[in-house]
Amino acid sequence: MKVVARGVADEAVRAQFGWINVLKAGAAQLIVLHHLAFYGPMSDHVRRMLPALLDWLGGSARIAVQVFLVISGFLVAKSLSPAGLPGLTSPLRAIGRRYAKLAPPFMAATLLAAAASILAANWMTHDSISAPATLDQLGAHALLLHGVLGYESLSAGAWYVAIDFQLYALTALLLWLGGHVAGKRSAPWLMPLVVTLGITVSLLHFNLDASWDNWAPYFFGSYGLGMLAWWASDVRRKAGATTALLIMLAVPTVLALAINFRSRIALALVVACALFLFGRSRTPAQGQGWSVVNRLGQISYSVFLIHFPVCLLVNAAFIHLAPLEPSWQALGMLTAWGASLVCGAAFHRWVEVPLGRAVHLAVEHFMMRPVFV
Repeated sequence: MKVVARGVADEAVRAQFGWINVLKAGAAQLIVLHHLAFYGPMSDHVRRMLPALLDWLGGSARIAVQVFLVISGFLVAKSLSPAGLPGLTSPLRAIGRRYAKLAPPFMAATLLAAAASILAANWMTHDSISAPATLDQLGAHALLLHGVLGYESLSAGAWYVAIDFQLYALTALLLWLGGHVAGKRSAPWLMPLVVTLGITVSLLHFNLDASWDNWAPYFFGSYGLGMLAWWASDVRRKAGATTALLIMLAVPTVLALAINFRSRIALALVVACALFLFGRSRTPAQGQGWSVVNRLGQISYSVFLIHFPVCLLVNAAFIHLAPLEPSWQALGMLTAWGASLVCGAAFHRWVEVPLGRAVHLAVEHFMMRPVFV
């Protein structure tokens, strides 16, 4: 009975957030292709055949990460403050749960990336191969502080996991602090105003200074847009309140784009608007097309984590064993893309889910233990 109920619940979640899975699945594919095009060396040969496509994938496609930032903000608002009200009883517990969700599979993938670099170095010499990992470097990755502490990332996209954790922790602390400021008052506009202020400061200051790109304020503009999109899309709000939230979402972003246009911020605004319109929309839970989309969305984090070591090994194999002709190396890129999806599905099933469940239970057990003074 519990298994059936869980299956029905999973179908309901997929049905409700199908359009989010569309965005996640599409963005994940672009990230994989971006890293394949950017890091090479297969792409160095394919570029002779498809220069425009490889240049676009190696450059502009990187902004697809904005999709994940906005969606993360959208879902964190759903999880921590569905109605936009301040207050969070136990921010450290919420932060601990987030760490338990992100860090264990991230470290498993990081270790695989370190091993892949060692293996790939036997077959090729390339900038994408990291130096052998040190214990302090691995420790910094485990704490999600590698960027802050100045350690080289052992995998492409490792920065995003650390930033996602920072943004979540910052949001949890803001909600907790907002609850203390509001006291017994409901203060329904306090958090939307705080988030709007955060978006404004981020887009007009921090996001213009690349030296902040290891810290949450640099990315809070995109993340906050997702939060406002969740609150604005609440059908229980009056029309005036929804309009006000949309103005709070749009005005600082448009102002920031007018002052200094950034395609990544423009994309974040488009995604936030799409989530406002369709983020809560129910979509069919059945049908082959939706099944594929939902599955790709479900494994998107695992694909994001595991694709770099997979692509590194496929690069090494094709550079070492296959002719260095554009057609052969293009086949290698397609092989790496497909292998990333297959390995991502396996990683999700055999590593992310069971490891995350085990660590989550351990964290919950630790936090529920009584403290004796």
